[in-house]
Amino acid sequence: MDYDVVVVGAGPAGCLAAKYAAKNGAKTLIIEEHASIGSPVQCAGLLSTSAIGECEVVLDSGFHPIKGAFVYAPDRRRIRISGGEIKAYVVDRRIFDRTLAENAVRSGADILMRTRAVGIDIEMETRGHGHGRRRILHVAIEGEPDVIEAGVVIGADGVQSRIAQWAGLDTPETILSGAQISTVYDFDDLEFVEIFMGSCAPGFFAWAIPYHGSARIGLAVRPGFGSRSAWAHLKRLIAEHPVVSGKCDSGIAGIVLGGIPISVPQQTAAEGLLIVGDAAGQVKPTSGGGVYPGAVCAKIAGKIAADAVLEGNTSARRLSEYDKLWRTRIGRELVIGRRINEWMARLSDSEINRLVGVLDDDELLDLITRYGDMDHPSVVVRKLLMNRKSMGAFLKMALMR
Repeated sequence: MDYDVVVVGAGPAGCLAAKYAAKNGAKTLIIEEHASIGSPVQCAGLLSTSAIGECEVVLDSGFHPIKGAFVYAPDRRRIRISGGEIKAYVVDRRIFDRTLAENAVRSGADILMRTRAVGIDIEMETRGHGHGRRRILHVAIEGEPDVIEAGVVIGADGVQSRIAQWAGLDTPETILSGAQISTVYDFDDLEFVEIFMGSCAPGFFAWAIPYHGSARIGLAVRPGFGSRSAWAHLKRLIAEHPVVSGKCDSGIAGIVLGGIPISVPQQTAAEGLLIVGDAAGQVKPTSGGGVYPGAVCAKIAGKIAADAVLEGNTSARRLSEYDKLWRTRIGRELVIGRRINEWMARLSDSEINRLVGVLDDDELLDLITRYGDMDHPSVVVRKLLMNRKSMGAFLKMALMR
């Protein structure tokens, strides 16, 4: 098999990269190790309207609308953050991912299921679009060994990317551990998610997300913040949290475990190779959401890969244009998000109680409502730092540490 671009992984980032490679004239293949696209699910499925738009997916009745959030402090005090309009949707990631795969196929990409990458080499090319190097991808197709030649390989194979490791690229340094269940939960408002801060989810937060009569209850924890696993923290949240335990049913319909990268490697391009999505740590550190940044970067990766192959130049230098373009688009937001995450992770329960108390103010809540953006949190943070009420509280907390 011989392709211009081979994408490893059929998640949202992989499918969008393949779509844009095919749209830009490259003979493109997606390989997926699982038998079904979108499974196993490793996501809460809460996507901003911007993320859905960036993925170029048409809304349908299966998307559950979300207009805001109730944020709980450890002392049970809560604030209501409402956008007034739909800010996000909860989706079935299996259906969502399959739609993206279908869109890639419509654009001209091929897909091979039950195909696992097992190694990668480079050989000199003396035919095709010109002299250069081609990647030789060793695969197992339904257990049988085979080889696929590619001008460029795009690694969209998740947080523990083997493609990145084989290419000598760094993997994300900081990876949160996440756990989530599907169950029944007594929501106060089915158009609002619930967020729980503090030691119930050390270094991050816990969530309850409504979806068509059921709920997704989960949390993530930061490495080095305690000895318990994310699953142990989730079981404790359900059994002992003063709010969650009283609203959550004891029955569990499904369990999801996974890692969430919240740091990016120094390089995301190598000779004949790019990495994208979770493999490149392109995830919002403030929320753990990777679909929006992954989609933005995947479309850039697909076009750059196609252009490079058709030009006959797939060198690391040529492909590093991808690095520059995606960092220009979202790099600053990810850096600021990382700083916000690190600051929040260090707050004690009492400090979070004080912070929520400060934000429980009509003027500040209105500011958050007007400027809050799931995909660009730096905007509202900047507004809060410029506000005399919140700035004083932030400075006091910083000085007391």
